[in-house]
Amino acid sequence: MEKEIKIKSRDFWFKVVEMLQQNWALIDKSDKVVRVYFISDTSGVFDELEFENHLIAESGLKKNGFSKYNEDKEAQNFIALPKGPFFKSKHPNGEIYSSGRYWI
Repeated sequence: MEKEIKIKSRDFWFKVVEMLQQNWALIDKSDKVVRVYFISDTSGVFDELEFENHLIAESGLKKNGFSKYNEDKEAQNFIALPKGPFFKSKHPNGEIYSSGRYWI
């Protein structure tokens, strides 16, 4: 059984990476850090990054091609949100964002 990851936020960000495939992100604040969880369409958390605050996290997501799902009415018509529970998983290309390969 996969390990469940508790994420409070449901303010989804998304980036279309291929036809019918998105990478999702949720920004969650814990005691001292803001963490961005990167999630697949199937609710698997495949990577994460830490930031000093929420504004820096949002800026990073925008800079890297992510958009807020609740602000994109067109996307809401044809892209479905991943449903929880969220669980630890692996991306076929490894930790693509925290490694810096696909993160500016």
